[in-house]
Amino acid sequence: MAIESIPIQIGAKMPAFSIADPFGKMFNSRELSGQKGLLVVFTCNHCPYALAIWPRLINLAKLFRPQGINTITINPNIHPDYPADAPEKMKEKITEWQLPFPYLVDETQDVARQFQAKCTPDIYLYDHAGFLVYHGQLDDNWKEPEKVRRQELKDAMENLVLGKPPLENQNPAIGCAIKWRL
Repeated sequence: MAIESIPIQIGAKMPAFSIADPFGKMFNSRELSGQKGLLVVFTCNHCPYALAIWPRLINLAKLFRPQGINTITINPNIHPDYPADAPEKMKEKITEWQLPFPYLVDETQDVARQFQAKCTPDIYLYDHAGFLVYHGQLDDNWKEPEKVRRQELKDAMENLVLGKPPLENQNPAIGCAIKWRL
C-alpha cells in the first residue's frame, strides 16, 4: 500500500547522524554535504516506487555533483521479513547500478526516525548549512518517466545551485511504507 511523505517545515535543520554503508565504511552527516548542499533519499531495493525512480535519481546525482550538490541514499528497511533489502543485497545493487554516491544502512532505523521519513522513496534536499529547502517527490510521474511534465526535485536542485528561494509548492513523495521493526 502506498503512503505519502509527511510535511516537514522548510528551513528545518538536518539531523546529525553517523552510519555505515554495507561494506562497513562509516559516514558522518557533517562531512557529506557538497559546496551547495546535500540530497538525502530514504530508499530501498524492493519497493516498486523506489525501483522506478533509481535511474532518474542516479542521473540527477551525476548532473548536480559537479554543481556542488552531493547525494546519499539510506536504506531503512533492514528487517528480517524483507531479505531483498538486506545489506548483502545492497552491495549487489551498488555494483549493478554503479552508484556514484553512498548507499547507507540504517540498521537501527534511528536515522529514518530522526528525519521523520515515512516511505521509500522519501526525498530531502538541504543547503550547504544543513537547512531543508525541499522535501517532496522526484517528479510528477513515478511510474512512467516518459510522461513526466514537472521535474520538481531537479527544479529544487537548480534553485539551490543558483541561490534562488525554495519552491513554493512541494508535493509529497509517494511510496511504500518503511518496514518498521517494533
